[in-house]
Amino acid sequence: MATIFTKIINGDIPCHKIAEDENYLAFLDIMPLAEGHVLVIPKKEVDYIFDLDDELLSGLMLFAKKIAPALAQACPCKRVGVSVIGLEVPHTHVHLIPLNSMNDINFTREKLKPSQAELAATAARIVSFL
Repeated sequence: MATIFTKIINGDIPCHKIAEDENYLAFLDIMPLAEGHVLVIPKKEVDYIFDLDDELLSGLMLFAKKIAPALAQACPCKRVGVSVIGLEVPHTHVHLIPLNSMNDINFTREKLKPSQAELAATAARIVSFL
């Protein structure tokens, strides 16, 4: 059965897209830890990041690296944090999260609940810096 991320890739579920190429997709997390929380995924459905072949893994990180500066400009922060947890969705994904404190990347705290309009505005701001 296809993961929710594969359904997003296939266009079955909408997303607030940040960037895309033939192998990767970046989009906003709809339940973010901080404004601008981006998920970066390979289009190939692989559950565990270290099961990706070397080329796909390195490409994923290089794709994420292109997004991070635009994210930092759109959502001013001290750093863009990177996290790979992979327990909630069985499809490799990298979290890019604007950080101003260590608590900003605490996945046990309550998530934000932005409106679709707020997500669209945040996505447009990030894309404008790409």
